[in-house]
Amino acid sequence: MQQQRQHTARRGASSARRFLKRNVGIALAVTATAGVLVSAPSASAGTGPSYSGSVVTDVRTAAKFDYATGEIPENITANPDGSVTLSLLGSCAVCERTHGPQLMRLSPSGERTVLVTGQVGEAISGNTRGSDGTVYYALWAPGNAARNGVYKLLADGSPERVAALPADSGPNGLAIDAAGRTLYIADSLKGTIWSVPVAGGAATPWLTDAALAPVPTEALPIGANGLRFHNGALWVSNFNKGTLLRVPVTPAGAPGPIRQVAAGLPNIDDFSFLTPRSDVVFAAQNGSSSQNGPDRVVVVYPNGTYKPVLTSTDGLASPSATAVRGDRLYITDGGVPEPHDAKLQTARINFPALLAGAAH
Repeated sequence: MQQQRQHTARRGASSARRFLKRNVGIALAVTATAGVLVSAPSASAGTGPSYSGSVVTDVRTAAKFDYATGEIPENITANPDGSVTLSLLGSCAVCERTHGPQLMRLSPSGERTVLVTGQVGEAISGNTRGSDGTVYYALWAPGNAARNGVYKLLADGSPERVAALPADSGPNGLAIDAAGRTLYIADSLKGTIWSVPVAGGAATPWLTDAALAPVPTEALPIGANGLRFHNGALWVSNFNKGTLLRVPVTPAGAPGPIRQVAAGLPNIDDFSFLTPRSDVVFAAQNGSSSQNGPDRVVVVYPNGTYKPVLTSTDGLASPSATAVRGDRLYITDGGVPEPHDAKLQTARINFPALLAGAAH
């Protein structure tokens, strides 16, 4: 009977989804147990043969944005109803500083709804969604302690600050723990992860470490960037140091020892997981944002190996974040290099090819 069920599951139009459920989730969970808690191999060992689009296929532009008016996609959350929530940075160094950042919802049909508009000179960076549907977003207001921090949208759509951060901090990636009680904030300038109750309160430094700090000599000194709570740990990327890190959260809520999952990924920005149980990561490398490395999306396996699955030849232009819903991969492109091709891309994940890559 078991063989018959497996044979049936591989048939039909839904075979890829069933393959994921039966094989990827199980096989990668086993791999994760053995591999994710150890240091990653060296950068040379971490790279491997590219799958040249076989792992990720059918790349399309889902929405275009006007870079000159500050519509610079930075972060994305895929919502259960098929919509996505996008952070748009606002006017940048090479734009006229006349436009504030926006938080936008994009419906499955492409309808755009601006949820929040910030002030000129600010940036809306990370955003996330609570289990109850509450939308949270990071507002980076340099030098302005009265505005800098993390906000949530109330039922009437108005914003409320839930975490005030120092004027010299750089709130970026956001994550909420599995219990839905604690909000974590990646500080790209201070090498710190802050924590605060989701209902709001005083933000406290949860973890400060050199592994989270920026490199001050870089043209764009950004440390801790993307942040995700996953399988009992906080995962964080360090933009300047090109590392993906895992920090276990103890039963008491304290940080455990930092473990390096992967290295050798310059300008690694935000990332997402294949499934809630799998430790396979899709990470964006935003190389052209500071001319320091490639523009590409890589798949990072639990043992620290990684493979490029999308590059600039697929239309990537300053990719800053990824999101996964089912077999669909979303990529935000800031469009920093000319011709400033700011957009949202979608692609399809080929699960059998992805699993085959895990064996290498």
